[in-house]
Amino acid sequence: MPRRDSRMPGPDGDARVILDRYFARRFLQSFLVIGGIFLTLMILIDLIEQVRRFDQVNLSFGQLLQLTLLNTPAAISEMLPLLMILATIALFVGLARSSELVVTRAIGRSGIRALLAPVLLALAIGTLAVALLNPIAAATSEEFQRLSDDYRNQGSSALSISREGLWLRQGSPNGQSVIHATGTVNGDRFALQNVTITTFAQDGKPNQQISAIQADLEDGYWALHQAKVWPLQDGLNPEIQASTHEILNLPTTLTRDRIIDTLGQQDSVSVYDLPQLIRDLSEAGFSTKQYEVWLQVQLARPLFLVSMVLIGAAFTMRHVRFGGTGVAVLTAVLLGFGIYFIRNFAQILGENGQLPILVAAWAPPFAGILLSLGLLLHAEDG
Repeated sequence: MPRRDSRMPGPDGDARVILDRYFARRFLQSFLVIGGIFLTLMILIDLIEQVRRFDQVNLSFGQLLQLTLLNTPAAISEMLPLLMILATIALFVGLARSSELVVTRAIGRSGIRALLAPVLLALAIGTLAVALLNPIAAATSEEFQRLSDDYRNQGSSALSISREGLWLRQGSPNGQSVIHATGTVNGDRFALQNVTITTFAQDGKPNQQISAIQADLEDGYWALHQAKVWPLQDGLNPEIQASTHEILNLPTTLTRDRIIDTLGQQDSVSVYDLPQLIRDLSEAGFSTKQYEVWLQVQLARPLFLVSMVLIGAAFTMRHVRFGGTGVAVLTAVLLGFGIYFIRNFAQILGENGQLPILVAAWAPPFAGILLSLGLLLHAEDG
């Protein structure tokens, strides 16, 4: 008889591959079904929220729906850990009820080995979330903020950091203003140094340019120190008509909290743009810890999703005859929320400088993985 090449997969190898594909398909089906349900509910709830937020603004249903859909990618990205743990619970509870887990162990497949397909799929989903979903969510979040400012303030406000300094755009019913500063002034109040402001009329034409040594953001206006104003209307000589002021007040709709919030919206920056933004913020004199922590949190996301899968499996890879399935499911969900809360808490500590950046971002996923593996190994020995 011809001898079979040992390098060729035998019947056992084929069975293992088929079983892994089966588990992966069941897990993906659970993930998509649960994700579709949550996505539908989320869109309906967010649409109601947009109606409430813009009840004083005459917006059409199409505009409200557009704002809701722009919020959707960021919401999906935020829901991924919950979807992952619920998909894992649905998978293994279903396998336990159909006795497929018993059959799997009967053919010599350990419970931990059966987790290979869901774990690899969770890694793939996490990698896609970082590589594709994150840039999409960043772009849609930025567009959502721009449209919200347009609808609320009849003109958008924006902030940009580059090597040339800080750029601000503020809108008002009278037109737009573009503010450029080479840096910020450390202090309790938000202040800019070496400021140049160009104001535009409603028709888009510039009407004046202002230069100041420093601009302090007060309640409803910029206090410009040692300011010089050049009119830019047609028929005027800007230098001859220029005027100087020891302190000049320029109205603004911006507030310190609003500017800080704009700086702090890490989710509106793509993971691909974060390294350059961190460098630009550092050169402009801003703290970069929150962006550095956010970058590491995004890079650790695949491992965090894996920890959610392992936590869900640790409490549901058991036969239904043992009873207590409801308690096990509730415990898995609560533990998943606990790890999620710990990750967010560690992120805050990292942003405040109370934890090293790598520890704040990577310790929670590793802690979740090690904890769930310990539970799984204890169950296997039992």
